[in-house]
Formats: sequence, structure tokens, C-alpha cells
Amino acid sequence: MWWKQHLRNVDIVISPSLSLHQASLMEVKKARGDVPDILPEPEPEPTSPVSDFENSYNYVLSRLAGMDQAIHKLNVGHYTLDVKVSQLMDRLTRMDAKVGELEDNIREVYQHSKDNRKETGRLEGCQKGRRLGYKCYLVYNSYEDYAGASRKCMERGGRMAMPRDRKEQEALADYVKAFFNPGNWPVWLGINDLRSEGMYLFDDGTRVSYFQWRKHFLSSQPDGGRRENCVAMSSDDGDWWDHYCDRTMNYLCEFDDREAL
Repeated sequence: MWWKQHLRNVDIVISPSLSLHQASLMEVKKARGDVPDILPEPEPEPTSPVSDFENSYNYVLSRLAGMDQAIHKLNVGHYTLDVKVSQLMDRLTRMDAKVGELEDNIREVYQHSKDNRKETGRLEGCQKGRRLGYKCYLVYNSYEDYAGASRKCMERGGRMAMPRDRKEQEALADYVKAFFNPGNWPVWLGINDLRSEGMYLFDDGTRVSYFQWRKHFLSSQPDGGRRENCVAMSSDDGDWWDHYCDRTMNYLCEFDDREAL
């Protein structure tokens, strides 16, 4: 194998000569400006698969750590919100209890107001009106339909006047006539046949047994049939007339004065 050794010796001899030749060529090219002063940096060596895996693994770990911190902050915020909601619920419960107490107080005040108004109305009726036995009567010169007049009398602690016999009827007729003299103005009484045509009841539901209908050959009462179902007293003679219940007119209230006797 002498020729292989000979070739290796030739390579050793030739290589330095080639290097010198290449160096001289570079010098010539550099002098001519063909070779830049700064040579480009060599390209980085490709990373190994192991380093790529380690980088990905570290990246995932960092992201997981960030997510863990975010979840921790979220849990803290949720706990804080839960505490605030609990505090708000407690406040709402206390407020609800206070509102309930306030509503009870308002109802109590309203009831006292109603009671005071009724007592005031009863006293007014007996002081300003006409007393007859254990009843007091007062005319209200204010226009109301039948239902409105009934409600007003009840709010004042009374009810619409219900003459039950001749003595009471005559006393009311004298009082109403003197109140409106010399005019002639009808006033509502607490009498109607709204429940059944021709069956007249007082406003408290009891049946009327005494009547003072107007009797005249031109206009005998009652004459309204099913259209006119509420009764009013004429102020000039005290006779009764049936009228439309939605007609507005003055009204007469009665009050129980048993407590004052």
C-alpha cells in the first residue's frame, strides 16, 4: 500500500501550496474591491430536537404558572364578591324588616286617621245637625251620586239617613225644609231597590216598611221602573222620589249618638 502513503504525502505538500494560492487570490480580489472588508457571519447551527422540547416545556410551564396566578386572583375576587353579596343581603334583610315596620306604622296611622275622621264626623253631625232620640242627622250641601253619598257618610262615621217610621220621617222633612228654605232641593236617602225591582231596602240591607212616596195624579212615585232605583227626599214637602242612581245631588247622613247619651 505504498501508493496510499505516497498520496497522503502529496496532499500534505499540495495543501499548503493551495492555501497560499487562495490567500494570494483573496489579496488580489480585495485589492480590486471584489471581496468585502466584513465577511458574513456563519449561519447558526441548527438546534437539536432536545433543546426545542426543553424550550416548549419551559414555555408551557410558564404559561401554566401564569394561569395558576390568574385563577388564584379570580378565586380571591370571587370570595370578596361573595362576602360583599352576603353583606348586601344582610342589609336588604334589615331594610325589609324596617320597611315592614314602617308599613305597619302607616297602616296604624291610617286607621287612627279613619277613626278620628269618623269620630269628628259624628261629633259634627250631632253639633251642627238635628238630634232625634239616639240619632243625629246632618245635610251636606255637596253634590254626589248615590254611591258617592253613601261612601261619604260612612267615611264620616255615619250612613245615609234611613227614616223607619212616620215620626222619624216628619222630623227629617222639617229639618231638610228648614235647611233649604225657601228653595226646593232633593237629598239622597239610604233607600234603593237595586237588588230586586220593587223591593226597597235601606242602605244597611234591612227592608223598608214605611214609605212616603209622592202621590199626585200627574206624577205618582215611584215611576222609574228599572231605570230609577235610588230614592231621594224633596225638601219642600218631604215626599220621596225615585231617581237615576248616578244623578248628583245633596245628601243626608245619620249618626248614632248612643255613646253621647
